[in-house]
Amino acid sequence: MKTIKTIKEDISILLKELGNMRTLCTSENRDPNPDEREIGNQKLSKIDELEALLALEERTQKAIDRTGQSSGPVDRTPVNTEDERKRQEKRDSFANNGEFLQAVMRAGTPGQMVDPRLSTRAASGMSEGIPSDGGFLVDTEMASGIMKNVWTDGMILPRINKITLAGNKNGIKLNGLDETSRADGSRAGGIRAYWKDEAALKTKSKPTFRQIELNLHKLIGLCYATDELLDDAQALAQTIEAGFRDEIDFKLVNAIINGTGAGQPLGILNSGCMVSVGAEAGQAAGTIVYENVLKIWSRLMASSRPNSIWVINQDCEPQLHQMSLAVGTGGAPVYLPTGGAAAAPYATLFGRPVVPIEQCPTVGDTGDIMLCDFSKYQAIDKGGIQSDVSIHVQFIYDESVFRFVYRFDGQPMLGSAITPFSGSSNTLSHFVKLNAR
Repeated sequence: MKTIKTIKEDISILLKELGNMRTLCTSENRDPNPDEREIGNQKLSKIDELEALLALEERTQKAIDRTGQSSGPVDRTPVNTEDERKRQEKRDSFANNGEFLQAVMRAGTPGQMVDPRLSTRAASGMSEGIPSDGGFLVDTEMASGIMKNVWTDGMILPRINKITLAGNKNGIKLNGLDETSRADGSRAGGIRAYWKDEAALKTKSKPTFRQIELNLHKLIGLCYATDELLDDAQALAQTIEAGFRDEIDFKLVNAIINGTGAGQPLGILNSGCMVSVGAEAGQAAGTIVYENVLKIWSRLMASSRPNSIWVINQDCEPQLHQMSLAVGTGGAPVYLPTGGAAAAPYATLFGRPVVPIEQCPTVGDTGDIMLCDFSKYQAIDKGGIQSDVSIHVQFIYDESVFRFVYRFDGQPMLGSAITPFSGSSNTLSHFVKLNAR
């Protein structure tokens, strides 16, 4: 037997569903179609029944209160208790992400009622009953799950310096030190310090800054789901989550490595701070020799060494395994352990991890092997993923289209390479690559 509280909740859900239908018709500037009118009448009839039942229960409760008698179960549960809150959260939630996506698909189908659990996820400023607005199509838990895996798995993305913007902000301006040299008077863009007795006259100094401006760019992904896939909630969830997680990861890493900065992040290969190491005299095309690796290591800023990793195209691995250091008339391997290929190779060079990634150019091309401190790559994002769905784009193929939008931008913190304080005139950077051979 339903209590007064549950009856009121049932009426509230039905009224919300009717409101969603009316909002949809208003947004499309039309009257309800025959199916919608039938569904609406059914819901109104159900509301009438519930209101009659509610009136009966309320009269019964008043009579019990007057006489102090008991007549079956009485709803005496305090409103807004912790247990009731948990039960309400359970009623508002989906069993899994696949069930959520199925509800999203049905919400965008003409004549279908909006699942009341979707309306609880309406985004601020959007109409919860208009599918084109996508207000109820953003499931926070699902989006955060996808992005959590993107930013915790892998070797590149977890290492960059990322700021998540809040509110209505679409970009940010950061002050970075305009440092191009470590010579006196140039460190930190112009700060100087003196020992007390070093000079009688002190030259005033101040830092100079350059402004790093980042503006969010949209990364848009589409997934075409067949009707058969939509019928299987578990398979649908696995396809959407794994597919978008892997694709977003790939595109972000590719932008960080190869981005042009035009409508997308600026990648390290196209940045002004990238340091290039040339091929050795007489070096054969498509090869990597120990001298290349040694010179790349010597051009990385010393402060970046503890955080650095090598990123390579997988085609480079045979060359790395064959590298050797000449010792007299013989040589010794520099990448393999003493046991040779029979033992597990060290996945490090100079103690730093060697990470094969698809986004590096193939062996022999510029950037096929790089040494990078990705903590010196500044990025911003908007946090979650915006999602939407359409049944119309691929209607004749019995497919629905899910769209996910992620907003991101980034660039290296340095504007140019750095001239060291003393010693070699070779510039240093947080990012060093090997040129084409």
